[in-house]
Amino acid sequence: MQKRVFPALKGICSESGFKMDNCWVWCGSAVREEGKGIHLYAARWGKDYPMLEGYVFNSRIVHAFSEKPEGPYRFLEEILPCGDSTKWDGRMAHNPAIVKYGNEYLLYYIGSTYEGEPTPAAEVKENRTMLNAVYDRICIGVARAPSPGGPWKVCPHPVLTPRSDKWDNWIVTNPAPCVLPDGRIFLYYRSNSRIGPIGLAVFEDPEGEAKRFDMPVLTREMLVEDPFVWHNGEHFEMIAKDLSGRLTNERHAGAHFVSRDGLQWECIGKAYSRNIVMDGKRMVLGCLERPQILFDANGNPEALFAAVADGPGGFDHALNTWNQAFLLEKEK
Repeated sequence: MQKRVFPALKGICSESGFKMDNCWVWCGSAVREEGKGIHLYAARWGKDYPMLEGYVFNSRIVHAFSEKPEGPYRFLEEILPCGDSTKWDGRMAHNPAIVKYGNEYLLYYIGSTYEGEPTPAAEVKENRTMLNAVYDRICIGVARAPSPGGPWKVCPHPVLTPRSDKWDNWIVTNPAPCVLPDGRIFLYYRSNSRIGPIGLAVFEDPEGEAKRFDMPVLTREMLVEDPFVWHNGEHFEMIAKDLSGRLTNERHAGAHFVSRDGLQWECIGKAYSRNIVMDGKRMVLGCLERPQILFDANGNPEALFAAVADGPGGFDHALNTWNQAFLLEKEK
């Protein structure tokens, strides 16, 4: 198995990427429409709420577009949620991840719901009863469309839910779909259980029943989250956030993994760093998370999209968040 080095990030411009005034912007998954440009799906919620707790009540998945991978991206429309509190995903949608599947496109996401109005912003951190109840209902869903820009048909039921008697018994989140050459979908996900965090569900059909495993493929000892997985035609590759820095020698950098079968993974080094060059100046981003890759026509990584934040680090210290597109160095 050839172990490729993940291509280096190029310097970026502060005017690139996707930003929205008065909103927290997070996540961000992109796909190309040949001859037109790049469609980006990201999450946003109002800055009247605290950054971390606010998404649980108010996150919306939005569609943005740019003619070039680096952007800047312009807002087009809101996609999810539907706003019907009786639906499992009626009030919140987050963690978008888009993939091409045959002649259609699949948009995976997490969702939840609640009745009534959300807890006022000023009371969220002090009164967590409702916050925890909404968080505990999080499941993974999928929407389908004939083109990257929609229209989207939402599957009426979640495609992945917690299992009360298994390791993933407390929410399923961070969906990372990988379409295999044979048409199967390997859906990686995180759970907040004791022995998580990264599990695998295998689908023959996007809305069908999943084959799941009794144990996670990456245990909590690996200390990673936010996986992005692809099949390069020969084997699987993954990048994920290194929570402790033990794998990459940099806390919250990106770890690069490879696997022959999608089950047994080996970390082969660092994929990216929070230490970047912006507008010609070197700086350290407060956050660089939720990595997603845009591929070129030959299937090579062309750009890395990531949720980023300013500040010294951590969600509570961020003043601004946005989705940033990093162009990647071409393979030699």
